[in-house]
Amino acid sequence: MRPPTPREAWLRLAACAGAAALLQMDGTIVTVALPSVGDELGADSHQLSYVLTAYFVAYGLALFPGGALVDRIGSRVVGLAGLAVFAAGALIGALAGSLEVLILSRVVQGVGAGLVSPASLAGAVSGFSPERRGAALGIWGASSGIANLIGPLVGGLLTVAIDWRACWWFLVPASAAAALALWQLVPREVHADESPETSGLRQRVVAAAALVAALTFAVMIGAFYLGQQYLQISADYSALGAAAALTLIALVVVVAAPVSGRLTDSRGEGRTAALGFLLVALALGVLAIPGVPLDGAGALPPLVPFGLGLGLLFVPASRAALNAVPQAKHGRVSSLLSVSRLLGAGLGAVLGGAALSGGVTDDHMRIALGAGAALCLVVGLPAAAELSNRSAAARIESRRPGSRGGAASPASRSRR
Repeated sequence: MRPPTPREAWLRLAACAGAAALLQMDGTIVTVALPSVGDELGADSHQLSYVLTAYFVAYGLALFPGGALVDRIGSRVVGLAGLAVFAAGALIGALAGSLEVLILSRVVQGVGAGLVSPASLAGAVSGFSPERRGAALGIWGASSGIANLIGPLVGGLLTVAIDWRACWWFLVPASAAAALALWQLVPREVHADESPETSGLRQRVVAAAALVAALTFAVMIGAFYLGQQYLQISADYSALGAAAALTLIALVVVVAAPVSGRLTDSRGEGRTAALGFLLVALALGVLAIPGVPLDGAGALPPLVPFGLGLGLLFVPASRAALNAVPQAKHGRVSSLLSVSRLLGAGLGAVLGGAALSGGVTDDHMRIALGAGAALCLVVGLPAAAELSNRSAAARIESRRPGSRGGAASPASRSRR
């Protein structure tokens, strides 16, 4: 019989998932507001993609220092510092009078997010045993799905009812609320690193997990960017209408993420990730077929497998990577996963902007969607297969004398 997970671990998970959801909500809120930003600041679709890309690049550059700090001084301290920087960047963006200043604000926000992300992921699973991390990460993924569901609606409502600047103002008190939760529910905890060096096989698993994470976010952010641009520019939807049309994806992700956690704990990371990539490729492939509607009710059915596939992909990569290393290295591995996601997201935004640089047309949309489906099959499926080596890696590591198998070290120090 496994011992029950303590209540404090669930509360810690909730606080850290809330901080991560804020970062996810930021991306969706900003994406919805971009066409209105372009109208006021005189920027086209290609130039607006830099607002996203600048955030992702700064986010990625800050992640490795952030992960090292998490392992050194703990999740709570680093998470609180990151939220303060993130809020300062949002304030600059709300007051921006030019596209250049707005891009600068996104750089500041990205630096703050680069501190928050590894702190929140490492802190979220720190109270759970390796065998139960899939369930915890499923809730983590569901929080991202909820953020994706709420974010476009909030962004669309604020943009239509007030203006695009209200989206940046919203992020300031939201950051304060996330910081209060971290302060109250996450302990000051540092895990002493007494483990042997990570084996080559485990490093291979971590690398595969990073690739899965990058491809997942490249497809997700790229498809969302394409959808927002197409619906608002070509199909003449309002910002709120375009956001509402894409909320089905986020709703399905919310449902699928906890299922992914249970599947990953019971069936393994490789099978779950492979199923996710197959579903995403199916959805994008259908939308790429000439004659299939890209807006209206006819476009909704393919969005269901797309959201389901994304929901299945969030958990396997994180669980495989975190379980492949001791807890004292979770900050660094969390930063690697986040770097991979952000690089993938930045690539998705750049490719989306490039695909529409010649105009927001049906043909350009279908070419981009077909390319996304091909990437899932050609790159995603082989990477998912590598995640299955985590169990083999764990068996090899467990045979080493004195190995702890990735469990929390007894030398861990926790202090409130």
